[in-house]
Amino acid sequence: MSRRLREVTAPLSWRRLRALVVKESLQMVRDPATLLIAFVLPPIMFFLFATAVSLDIRNVEIGLALEGDGPMASDLAAAYAATPYFNVTPARDRRSLEPLLLAGDIRGFVVIPQDFDERLLHSGRSPALQVITDGSQPNTANFVGGYAQGVVANWMASREGGSGAEPPISLEQRFWFNPELESQTVLLPGAMAIVMTMIGTLLTALVIAREWERGTMEAMMSTPAATLELLISKLAPYFLLGMAATVGCLLMAVAFYDIPFRGSLFALLLISAVFLVPALGQGLLISTLSKNQFIASQIAVFTGFMPAFVLSGFLFEIDSMPLWLQYLTELIPTRHYVASLQTIFLAGDIWPQLWRDILGLIGVGAVFFGFTLAQSHKRLD
Repeated sequence: MSRRLREVTAPLSWRRLRALVVKESLQMVRDPATLLIAFVLPPIMFFLFATAVSLDIRNVEIGLALEGDGPMASDLAAAYAATPYFNVTPARDRRSLEPLLLAGDIRGFVVIPQDFDERLLHSGRSPALQVITDGSQPNTANFVGGYAQGVVANWMASREGGSGAEPPISLEQRFWFNPELESQTVLLPGAMAIVMTMIGTLLTALVIAREWERGTMEAMMSTPAATLELLISKLAPYFLLGMAATVGCLLMAVAFYDIPFRGSLFALLLISAVFLVPALGQGLLISTLSKNQFIASQIAVFTGFMPAFVLSGFLFEIDSMPLWLQYLTELIPTRHYVASLQTIFLAGDIWPQLWRDILGLIGVGAVFFGFTLAQSHKRLD
């Protein structure tokens, strides 16, 4: 026990540490796989998230069965055709649209019945519209149903305004932080977290495992370098690489995709540096426990990337998850990082929110590094 204590508390030799960091940096830049993950995959991921991945729903294919010939029914049909959210396929009978819905060519259809004008103008009854949607895609189905009703509401309001009647309540709706409700504005800051997870966890997970596979770990253990010096030398190059990736992602998001950046560069670099603590610690712990790069990479994917995609709030809102799972997400480093990035980009430097995430990241990072130091003692005795 005293031997391990002396190993941890031994004074660092800056000369040895500098030599080890230079050695790890040269090894990193000479590894094609590292260069691919660090410099090629991040721009590709950013491009895919900016172009292919979108939560915005526009130009949805729907059908419109105009079964009546009255002027009010025709005017409502024109309102559906004018909206930019729908691509309308007109028909005179609902039965002609059912095969298109079954084939997936349209996502739903609206039926304007034959007695629409009569109900609206003469009988005093509210005309009944039928909206049929494809439930195999629930989000799109909800959008089609909700916006189909919205078109009717806007059309009715325009008719009442044209008749001189004033609506009893005027509702003005505003959206803070993301006025256009563009999903890209929210997704790209989250994509930065995925890139940083890839650099921090996956690359670091391969470090010590690669040393064992190449047979150089025994030679490093025979050197006078202390355990802490070896760990710092493994992490320092990837820490600097992660910080450089942060700046690169920021430039891409602002310059190429016009993502608003309302915070400060200092806050962004601070939260990124703190996030690298648990990310690098997790990757180093994985590489310490595994002597095989393939196994280390698989563990990194299942413990790093899967939670980053599913439990971080990047694609799925945490508030919609079960309560016990919401508490579990507090243990996911990316969950705190995504929230901080969205705050910095969309709202600015809201320090009460940022400090809460910083403390959470430091706590999770301390756990990872504690386990790594304990396991490293066993390996380097």
